[in-house]
Amino acid sequence: MKSTTFPFVTEMEVIFRDIDSMGHVNNAVYLTYIETARIKYFDEIKLHASLNDIDMIVAQATCNYKLPAFLGDTLEIGVAVTRFGNKSFDCTYHINTTNGRLVATATTVQVTYNYQEDRPMRVPAELKDAVLDFQGGLDFPGM
Repeated sequence: MKSTTFPFVTEMEVIFRDIDSMGHVNNAVYLTYIETARIKYFDEIKLHASLNDIDMIVAQATCNYKLPAFLGDTLEIGVAVTRFGNKSFDCTYHINTTNGRLVATATTVQVTYNYQEDRPMRVPAELKDAVLDFQGGLDFPGM
């Protein structure tokens, strides 16, 4: 599945600091890529729905590496929320080069969090509604 079929896509260029001694993007850098994409996605959700804050923590992150990415590649990172639970939700990511090579897939589990009470909280209905409206649902082919 191409990242361009996701409800939100952002582009990032692979820069020199991303590269390891083997000449390709270091495995840990992919977590930074998906973090940046996730932040941009939720910034868009906040604008779309006039939400002020979306307080969450990342509870889990997994990344499946498919092909290497190299210095100068431009990556398209697609982001979609694919599951809501009571206090958590999943984001799914596809990272492709602009010429269509699937480089990696990833998933994160976010827990909505009340920082004042220092504990998890129910996923706000406003957040669910905003995501569902923005994405048109939770199901995307090939996920």
